[in-house]
Amino acid sequence: MTSYSLKHLADSTLLNNLATLVGQDRITNAALLAHLAEVDERKLYRPAAYPSMFLYCVNELHMSEDAAYKRISVARTARQFPAIFPLLAEGRLNQTAVLLMAPHLTSSTADELLAAATHKTKPEIELLLAERFPRPDVPALLQAIAPAAAPDERAPQSVQAPALQLAPERVVPSIESNTPVPMVPLAQAPAERTRLAPLSPGRYALQVTVDKETYEQLRHAQALLGHAVPSGDVAQVLKRALDSLVRELEKQKFAKCARPRPQRGAANGRRIPAAVKRAVVGRDGGQCTFVSETGKRCESRTRLELDHVVPFARGGEATESGIRLRCRAHNQHAADCTFGPEFMDSKKEGRAGSAKAKAQANAEAKSGAPHAASSPA
Repeated sequence: MTSYSLKHLADSTLLNNLATLVGQDRITNAALLAHLAEVDERKLYRPAAYPSMFLYCVNELHMSEDAAYKRISVARTARQFPAIFPLLAEGRLNQTAVLLMAPHLTSSTADELLAAATHKTKPEIELLLAERFPRPDVPALLQAIAPAAAPDERAPQSVQAPALQLAPERVVPSIESNTPVPMVPLAQAPAERTRLAPLSPGRYALQVTVDKETYEQLRHAQALLGHAVPSGDVAQVLKRALDSLVRELEKQKFAKCARPRPQRGAANGRRIPAAVKRAVVGRDGGQCTFVSETGKRCESRTRLELDHVVPFARGGEATESGIRLRCRAHNQHAADCTFGPEFMDSKKEGRAGSAKAKAQANAEAKSGAPHAASSPA
């Protein structure tokens, strides 16, 4: 068993061992990134019942979300520019440097930029990029920061104020009234973004910035619910709105409704009868049905599609037993396994070309420009 107590080591031995381990860690990290890049390229996360490389890293390899995101980003960049791998292994670059330079790397700039960034710190690389790729000045901004509350002061509160209100400023988590409000420097203020964080069992804090139209719709909904929700509590208004939205989306996507009509006639062609959609969604529990060789079922509940068990091109029928729920990734994976990835790639390219040609024709028709007839290949 490995002991992590190093008190018995001499200073020189400890420093030598540390340097050796750092070197080994760099080599191992470069090899790890190369493996991640290849697994990502081959999409081997799909046979393992994961819809994305990110979820495979987090749930199968047990990386943290932050580590998974950074490693995948660096791995993809290094696969595009393979010279990065030895630079990482030798310690001439680190992952932060690669992430900073990734948006600026091209076939013509990569070699020179990678060489210029060797052994540079993050601030030095940021300065390097600012010199090579200057950006316009930011607008002047002067923002007042609320002073810290005195420990013995209590903020006045209105007894009629709802639990959640619409506010023109950034919403922060509630704190005890006798706790000083921390002073946050403007340069360190977190970026405005949507956040959904757990507070306690069954309770979540939602912070989101909305436009004027959404704000006015929310205010109008509060007014319309004046009798049902007298307090105007935003949480209750959002819950009612989401209940209505989910019902509408389930009706559109899976034909789910309170009073379904009986199916008329047999399934015909690619069209999946509404009764079959409802039965399949209920049977599969609104979750992708792909199961890996180890017995793990894909947990995805997003981007779900109704997929033929036997491909339609090979005689598959739109019946309850012939249709299943699959996420987009595993629907594509099944097609690749059946028809081959090369064939599916060619089909995607053909559809993309057709869509582009159609969009161009529509644009020319709107502008009144004559549409040139294409000659057969």
